Amino acid sequence: MKVFVTGGSGYIGRSTIRALTRRGFEVTALARSERSARTVAELGATPVAGSLTDYDVLRDAAGRADGVIHLGVDYAEDTADVDRAAAEAMQDGAGSRPYVHTGGVWVYGDTDGVVDEDAPRNPPGITAWRLDNEKRVLDRAATGEHPVLVMPGLVYGHGGGLAQAFLVEPGRAAGAVPCIGDGSAHWALVHVDDIAELYVLALNAPAGSSYAGVGGQNLPLADITLALSRAAGCPGSIDSLTLDQAVQRMGPIAEAFALDQQFSGARARRELGWTPAQRDALAELAQA
Repeated sequence: MKVFVTGGSGYIGRSTIRALTRRGFEVTALARSERSARTVAELGATPVAGSLTDYDVLRDAAGRADGVIHLGVDYAEDTADVDRAAAEAMQDGAGSRPYVHTGGVWVYGDTDGVVDEDAPRNPPGITAWRLDNEKRVLDRAATGEHPVLVMPGLVYGHGGGLAQAFLVEPGRAAGAVPCIGDGSAHWALVHVDDIAELYVLALNAPAGSSYAGVGGQNLPLADITLALSRAAGCPGSIDSLTLDQAVQRMGPIAEAFALDQQFSGARARRELGWTPAQRDALAELAQA
């Protein structure tokens, strides 16, 4: 089976290409630079030169594949427009073959305890644009196409992820890791290798399906930031911030980091046989 991947040289993309090639898939991957092309080639994928705004390239590459996994995103003022147009081009190319689109659990906002994919959605500003795009993607199942939505939780592992970029690195420089609020909010975590496996399984999911990619690890922010302080080389040093202070320091992503979210991830286990590995997330987050 041939699979076309966008975002293959990125954090989740690298693990996803490894998961695909381990299972014998033939992978082509969008590469917008020579560096990206080298990265995906070293992982065993064939580079396809282009960017997310090269819609003809996307349509053609999707048309040549048996399935598509869209992981790429360009963060800019027109992020929503580019993502929508790129998805439309790839779905046009894929036709009735599987097209796996990336969302994220942040669109649900704060959850009332542990919830699943059917919970109400109330996204912070930084992810509100996803709602309309995801609806457009999934609505095409009614026309005989095969869209699937995967919504990762907060991805960690192998020293990467958003927590590393926005909490550990600043904490290393400042001597204290920031914590938004009193630490009682929960983060719904998933290891990068586990979410990669879910993307592979999603190629065989029913058309129109949505899956919260969360590994069953809903941990308090107080415990997470304590672990991250060890990774930052300042164990136990926590800088408590109000949400306003966090937004001033980190930008609008702070509103997402402040969410209190817990997810079951049971649907992917039940329908796709997804089996996230039993991991000590806090121990791994604490690794420098």
